[in-house]
Amino acid sequence: MTDDGTSDEPELTEARTEPGDAEPGNRVEAVFGPAWSASWARAPADELDYWLAFAQAACDAADEIALRHFRRDIEVMTKPDRTFVTAADQAIERLIRERIGAAFPDHGLVGEEYGTESAGAPIRWYIDPIDGTYNFIRGVPLFGTLLALEIDGQVQLGVVSAPALRERWYARRGGGAWAVGAAGIEGPRAIHVSRIDALDNAQVLYGSGHEIETSGLAPGFRELLGAVWRERGFGDFWGYALLAEGAAEAMVEVDLSSWDMAAPLVLVEEAGGLVTDFAGRRLIDSGTVLASNGLLHDELLGRLGGRSS
Repeated sequence: MTDDGTSDEPELTEARTEPGDAEPGNRVEAVFGPAWSASWARAPADELDYWLAFAQAACDAADEIALRHFRRDIEVMTKPDRTFVTAADQAIERLIRERIGAAFPDHGLVGEEYGTESAGAPIRWYIDPIDGTYNFIRGVPLFGTLLALEIDGQVQLGVVSAPALRERWYARRGGGAWAVGAAGIEGPRAIHVSRIDALDNAQVLYGSGHEIETSGLAPGFRELLGAVWRERGFGDFWGYALLAEGAAEAMVEVDLSSWDMAAPLVLVEEAGGLVTDFAGRRLIDSGTVLASNGLLHDELLGRLGGRSS
């Protein structure tokens, strides 16, 4: 790491096409790497750093609320879509919305529990107060707050904070991807995706295997799992964090919302990886996600679609 806090690691594979070819909604083919990710910056570095510090402080407060409720008797409610929400989810999102509203009243908000405000604002925040609510309810420590900032349709920064694990991951465009927490060293450490480029050496992670298979959107999913070195069902934010850390080569999920993906997208891209939907489009709201180290992305997309190499 250099004196200014940026990574001095060699860059990974860079874009083979112009950045415009990877605008949201367009098919992406092996376009990835730190310099490519930095090309999506829509604000100066000092401004992004200011917003990132704000996001980190908001997540500090969110962590306190989550841990205060975790493994305690907690009120659980059923939403209209028959999914569960807890009092902690609601309290965290209210707190973050209040902080954003007070500091940046012209910014838009997109949150899981309280919907969208100022949808047309050029700057918007994506809030997932507790990613992994079912884990939280059952006392499983794999849950976290996801907070991300978008400018003109491009996610600029993200924080993934997992207080029960005492871990946090964060990134901003052009600033690299970082982890801080109890595993390894306490101080911030630069993280990078792996360089594994052979499927039979790859570890593939996924959320719910049943949901992926029954969705009909990935007919080759089961065959893919048989072709890789190792496969594990590590869902929610955890799979993307492991991918960004270089501990896995891919993460596959379905039935996602934009607040689930905004923060993980910038984390993985700044770590040198690539995130698309199953059609190869760089979107956070299509409902399907393939995140990878980039080197295996095209082959993984083909396999998921039922096309063997």
